[in-house]
Amino acid sequence: MAKTRRSLAKHLRVWISLIAATACIGGGATRAASRPRAQKKHSGSRPGRVQVGLDVLEAEKFAVLRGKHVGLITNHTGLDAQGRSAIQVFSKAPGLQLVALFSPEHGISGKADEKFASSKDPTTGLPIFSLYGDSRRPTDEMLSGIDALVFDIQDAGVRFYTYTATMAYCMEEAAKHNISFYVLDRPNLLGGDVIEGPMLDADKTNFDAYYPTPVRYGLTIGELAQFYNAENHINCDLHVITMRNWHRNYFFESTGIRWVPPSPNLRTVKGSIVYPGLEILQHAGVSVGRGTETPFEEFGAPWMDGMAVSSALNALHLPGLRFVDDPFIPVSGLYAGERCGGVGVRITDRAAVRSMRMGLEIAELLRKMYPSNFDPAKLLLLVGNVDTIRQLQENVPAEKIVTSWSDALAAYDQTRRKYFLYR
Repeated sequence: MAKTRRSLAKHLRVWISLIAATACIGGGATRAASRPRAQKKHSGSRPGRVQVGLDVLEAEKFAVLRGKHVGLITNHTGLDAQGRSAIQVFSKAPGLQLVALFSPEHGISGKADEKFASSKDPTTGLPIFSLYGDSRRPTDEMLSGIDALVFDIQDAGVRFYTYTATMAYCMEEAAKHNISFYVLDRPNLLGGDVIEGPMLDADKTNFDAYYPTPVRYGLTIGELAQFYNAENHINCDLHVITMRNWHRNYFFESTGIRWVPPSPNLRTVKGSIVYPGLEILQHAGVSVGRGTETPFEEFGAPWMDGMAVSSALNALHLPGLRFVDDPFIPVSGLYAGERCGGVGVRITDRAAVRSMRMGLEIAELLRKMYPSNFDPAKLLLLVGNVDTIRQLQENVPAEKIVTSWSDALAAYDQTRRKYFLYR
């Protein structure tokens, strides 16, 4: 009898263990089920895929634009889930009339690397008005007969990427002409959690820096439109067609959307992550890989020793980054045809990367190692903050310069949160 009880007790312990194990597995499933809605399946999309504003507008049968004469501001990045361009979609959309197209820097096909003139779309026969030619904003003539402007362009999440200024200029003109303005929202390539870099000085606004924000501003293009509209008192009749399934902690790979290079040299997701910190170096005589197969994944110059610079950078143990000796010869652009001592940038943890800190560390090293070749003052155009440049010139360590941004970033963060459309 005692043996039977021991046997029963043993089996009972086994069953308890199995139940506990099953509960643990079930707990994991429960947590997965309670993840953000991006993990749920929506009609017409696979699980986890973000639906951009254009997809949502199509699903809603263009209801908000019924009866309107539409001017579409777009380029090659304006694609829906089926890979159709916004131009194709709008030209066949029910209940509205597409009357004109507007193109930002790089042209409607995203291939131009210089100014371009207005032209005609060969498929629809509609005019394509250049917003990167004689005028950076739509003129009265361009806006004739339009009662709704629609913006559908993928930006880079970086202050000096000019698509955002194009949007803002168009919003200003829409306000002047009593034209409704619609933004079809798209993901921020760098996510929406992290903000980074110095605030733009108020007197440094231009086409590369429309309004005071950090370099990495942590808003989607739709959220940024709301921010500009209110904070810069544009006060246009603004409507944002929000995405479905996007969350602030998403890098582009998290969206399930096919990557389309937003401009000729921003070719890869990896390049987009370090782009903010590398691009600021170019005006100081550093090639950032334009004219090579891997722009924004390397930097260098004929006067630079790639081995020495990469070793010095690795000694800093910058989070999420590793550097390698990587000489290159650009076929075009800065130092075309010249052999550059180069450094390849490798990303080991994209979430940990702080590209503006990286850019300052590179600038600090180059100023010390090559004082006759590298002038930090030339970084001002894109950095847009006099105090940051002054500190670089006065040998303040990059880490302390980053710390000096804290108060301004905290104030900006409180402001930007008013315009969040996603959690």
